[in-house]
Amino acid sequence: MKQFIMMLLLVIQGTMLFAQQEKREIHKGNQLYNEQKYAEAEASYQKSLEKSKQSVAGNFNLGDAFYKQKKFDKAAEQFNALVSSSKDAGVKAQAYHNLGNTLMENKKYEESIEAYKKSLMNNPKDDQTRYNLAYAMEKLKQQQQQNKNNKNKDNKDQKNKDQKDKNKDQKDKDDKNKDNKDQKDKDKKDQDKKDQDKKNQDQKDQQNGQKPQPDKLSKEDAKRMLEALNNEEKNTQDKLKNKKATGAKGRITKDW
Repeated sequence: MKQFIMMLLLVIQGTMLFAQQEKREIHKGNQLYNEQKYAEAEASYQKSLEKSKQSVAGNFNLGDAFYKQKKFDKAAEQFNALVSSSKDAGVKAQAYHNLGNTLMENKKYEESIEAYKKSLMNNPKDDQTRYNLAYAMEKLKQQQQQNKNNKNKDNKDQKNKDQKDKNKDQKDKDDKNKDNKDQKDKDKKDQDKKDQDKKNQDQKDQQNGQKPQPDKLSKEDAKRMLEALNNEEKNTQDKLKNKKATGAKGRITKDW
């Protein structure tokens, strides 16, 4: 019996010692927190939790130290653990309130609204939470409007890009057509130049005594030329006849 009492006293003394060490670390952490030495305060709160992992003050203040250092993910994890483990409505209300603030900093407005609502369910008289809820709802509205504007802008930019691409395609097509037309004009100009050069060369050759190629006779010219030849042939035959009739007499011999 005496041994049991001694052991019980030792346990009580040990528990009291751990509790004193826990409170001392929390007190030290609070002083550092007030001095805005949030990293050092975090270390003290961590030490207090080594003495008592279920310490509400140690867990709550550690979440605040994370928040002040902008370690919002760690802060949210800390406050979520508190609302899950605590049965006290006051503690849950404060933890949900701080969780809402943490989510607000990460611009998770819908989630922060839910956290503030749960905080008010545990403490309906908290005007500060009610104000933060209204603020979060307004920020959500602005965010949704901004997202809508960004979407409209993206759609407009896409339409402008599509129109720009279409205009570029049309310009490329027009440029190609223009190049084809320019090439045809150049080919025609080159051919005209060749024709003119040939004409100039023919004129030059004619001036230098070279006969140009005869042109094709018309039917009327050919008929006149043929009549002239016939007349000339007839005159020639008539002359031959006259010459035979008036020629000198010759001696006739017989072939006996």
